[in-house]
Amino acid sequence: MPQTTILKADGADGGKVDLADSLFAAPINESVIHQAVVRQMAGRRLGTADTQTRGEVRGGGKKPWRQKGTGRARQGTRTAPQWAGGGVVFGPHPRSYEQKMPAKMRRSALRGVLSAKQADGALRVVESLELAEAKTKAMLERLGRWNAGGKVLIVLAGHDESVERASRNLGHVRLILADSLNVVDLLEADTVVFTRESLDRAQEVYG
Repeated sequence: MPQTTILKADGADGGKVDLADSLFAAPINESVIHQAVVRQMAGRRLGTADTQTRGEVRGGGKKPWRQKGTGRARQGTRTAPQWAGGGVVFGPHPRSYEQKMPAKMRRSALRGVLSAKQADGALRVVESLELAEAKTKAMLERLGRWNAGGKVLIVLAGHDESVERASRNLGHVRLILADSLNVVDLLEADTVVFTRESLDRAQEVYG
């Protein structure tokens, strides 16, 4: 069973905590992780792009010129695709980009990413995120003491107004609830910070 150090507010060693094998020592299947990322990104697409076909373009009731005798190619309507302003052939129409993926595969991908973060030393477990003041400076100092650099994903057990206020002006810090973990947010983060409470919650939900 893997272990990691619990960090206090000042960055001091607060002891060790056991990490669930099923969540932080799971096999890393890159193909399953890739499929989970593609599925999640596809699900974010609105799918609202739309073009008009020749039957939807306004006008086109009158034949542009007579069928024969002009020396020009015959034309039946100005809504045909070859005319400027005419209908679009095989253009996009509103659709859903949602992809289906078995729950076991989604869970496997999430466990694989968490295990990779643990193996890379990108995981931090802290005693608490309680701040004396809900200030951006206080949050930056706390992250610095925890050596949480780059893009930081902070995992909370529940909504915390003071933490949300202290980090909302930090573009490199993102908050997420322990029961809403996903592959894309974890992969984008350089450092993942769990509180002791959120770690227990994540292991309960996904372990």
